[in-house]
Amino acid sequence: MISEGDLVLVYVDERRSRVVRVVKDKTLHTDRGYLRLGELVGLEWGAKVRLSTGVAAYVLKPTLTDLMLRLFRRATQVIYPKDIAYMILQSNVGEGSRVVEAGVGTGFLTAVLAWFVGRSGRVYGYEINDEYVKVASVNLESVGLSDRVLIKNKDITQGIDESDLDAVFLDMPNPWDVFPHLGSSLKPSSPVIMFVPSVNQVLRVLEHVKEFRRLVNVNVSEIILREFQTCPDALRPKSVGVTHTGYIITSRLTKE
Repeated sequence: MISEGDLVLVYVDERRSRVVRVVKDKTLHTDRGYLRLGELVGLEWGAKVRLSTGVAAYVLKPTLTDLMLRLFRRATQVIYPKDIAYMILQSNVGEGSRVVEAGVGTGFLTAVLAWFVGRSGRVYGYEINDEYVKVASVNLESVGLSDRVLIKNKDITQGIDESDLDAVFLDMPNPWDVFPHLGSSLKPSSPVIMFVPSVNQVLRVLEHVKEFRRLVNVNVSEIILREFQTCPDALRPKSVGVTHTGYIITSRLTKE
């Protein structure tokens, strides 16, 4: 059952989907009519409701992707779910993992990492922009994940405070400047995952990997997602979509 205070995805159609918090005296306004949120209390998840105009809507339990895309305030470019999913799988992060993320920004990757490390794990975020720290902190608080994350307003190229880490994620223009700090902070054999937007940066990463000599099993990938419009009478790729977002570089740290 839906309770007051729950986050709900109100789904009318693909273009009209909103994540809102159920508050008795609040009203959701759309171009198809309004919905009094207090009327959702006590309904079952997935129930059909009617907007003020009679248009049907459904109240769905939001996924983490829904929350990120429709609830989070964006202050920066973000890593999209298609890329995050691959990065998480390559990192082997799970319940109880302790990981570092540099370049927190809006907090998309941070939220997913917090979800996967669970209550017994910990995400340590490094972010040099104080405004981004505030935005990400509010976003994480809004979805109940802030207790698994510690975000520092600090430049990771000056050093990593933590040790015995299970993975390091670098979403920053110059990830190679963190290489000298990996040996004292990351468990040997653990993954180092980098995300950069341009080929030029990929080349610089590979050059520094060659000099550093402790990163092996290096791979470079670009994830392309092609979405289709779900109309049975005219099934075809969508006219507008997200194409290039960035390059993912995966690697493993050796003992020496």
